[in-house]
Amino acid sequence: MNKFKIKKNDMVLVLSGNDKDVKGSNGKYPAPHKVLKVLVKEQRAIVEGVNMVSKSTKPSAKHPQGGIIKQEAPIHISNLSLVDPKSGEPTRVAIKRTEDGKKVRIAKKSGEEIK
Repeated sequence: MNKFKIKKNDMVLVLSGNDKDVKGSNGKYPAPHKVLKVLVKEQRAIVEGVNMVSKSTKPSAKHPQGGIIKQEAPIHISNLSLVDPKSGEPTRVAIKRTEDGKKVRIAKKSGEEIK
């Protein structure tokens, strides 16, 4: 089974696809998005507001009218990059052990621990 350095609730940047060029507030890099779910077997992640698709639904208790619903579709994990918590730039990730033996993720650019 594969392990990924991107987890649920991480802030990520989209590297390719239709949503890659959306500029953020700093103007240099796109706005980061929150990871809602990681699908490990499919090597994909569902990211908030990215890869939106229209889905037709029948009327149900949740959606009494039915109709067309916009929702996020999974995006391949290789098209995402973790955001450095210090600078807000895309970064690679290293895994290091602390003194008490616990594994933590470290941003390669700043050396900052990723929560």
